[in-house]
Amino acid sequence: MFGSIRIFILCVCISLFQPMTVASVENYSDTSNGNPTSAITLKQALALGLLQNPELAASFWEVRAAEARLIQEGLLPNPEIEASMENFGGSKDLSGFDGAETTIQIKQKIELGGKREKREQVAALGKNIAHWDYESKRLDVIADISKSFWDVLAAQEKCTIAGEIKGLTEKAYDLATERVKAGKAPPLEEIQSQVAVTRTRIELEQAKRSLESARKKLAATWGGPQPIFEKVVADIVPLAPPPSLENSEVYLSQNPDSAKWDAEIEKNRALVESADAAGVPDLTVGAGPRFDNQSNSSAFVMSLSVPVPLFNRNQGGIREAEFNLAQARANKKTAILTTQKNLDRAYQDLSASYLTADALSKVGIPAAESAFSAALEGYREGKLGYLSVLETQRTFFEVKYQYVTALVDYHKSKADYERLIGQGMTFN
Repeated sequence: MFGSIRIFILCVCISLFQPMTVASVENYSDTSNGNPTSAITLKQALALGLLQNPELAASFWEVRAAEARLIQEGLLPNPEIEASMENFGGSKDLSGFDGAETTIQIKQKIELGGKREKREQVAALGKNIAHWDYESKRLDVIADISKSFWDVLAAQEKCTIAGEIKGLTEKAYDLATERVKAGKAPPLEEIQSQVAVTRTRIELEQAKRSLESARKKLAATWGGPQPIFEKVVADIVPLAPPPSLENSEVYLSQNPDSAKWDAEIEKNRALVESADAAGVPDLTVGAGPRFDNQSNSSAFVMSLSVPVPLFNRNQGGIREAEFNLAQARANKKTAILTTQKNLDRAYQDLSASYLTADALSKVGIPAAESAFSAALEGYREGKLGYLSVLETQRTFFEVKYQYVTALVDYHKSKADYERLIGQGMTFN
């Protein structure tokens, strides 16, 4: 009997010292239509996402559309061909077409006030904004892929832990059954251990479902219909302390969510100038020949027309553009404050997850492991009941769950933090 207990304790000790670091692979995984089929690293997941993410692709086409708008706004107005006929279908000498006069003119609209140049300026600034929007979406995709990746890794680790709990609980059930049969334990212990086995099996199935959900979310970031990759691999530890918040705040201006508002303000300022120019009347000139059928002669005709800005001087358009400029300035202030607030929150989350993981690694896990080992030894010697072993076992594995959660929260907070400063963190 003591031999069985020693084997059980040995198995437990082996499981306790399984490393938390997941081994990495060096060879790139095989793919099926752009969907990886083997193990993938974070770098590979990011490469797939940046290449195949549908939202990022849509943002890219918006940039191309903005470039096309810039081309269009730089084009001159098309000339017009105007033909007119006079003095026909009348009476006497003007009956039929004998006295008809036919005039053909080519007319060209000449935009005054620098309208075309101002439209080009607006379109060029719109293109810059589209580039900033694309950069924002690119950083969003990177952060989303990173967090989804770490969610999968956490789910994998928790499945492993759930499997370990299930295995140990089943071994404990076998041991309790032997003790009950030998008359060294009451039948209640066998029932309690059987309930514990059922519960751990359910928890393992729940962990597997959570893993499958996380895998689908990760595959969706690169447009994969279903996750067919084997697993994700990464070094989840060690962690580095967060950098100084003051040092990171200098990078806030590089955040595209904030930086694009400079271009937005410039664009709205250009729209004000364009609205002013729209109030300037345009000139239309025309020239062409006139043919007189009655005298069988011809001559050249010129025309000049310009609207009289008596009622419409684009007053409403100018005011609207000025209000939009004021709104853009207010939006910039809001964006800066929002980014600063989000940076503070991300920093606090990053610091809290780091401290939690560090404390669990240095204190929580060793203490829970020691308590579990002591409970096993007490159970072996008949000093403690099965419930004590079960309680310390569950506490130990809950601490391991918390440790994995803290590690992943750290990496996810790091992804949020890097998204806000627009670059990777620099550690002290």
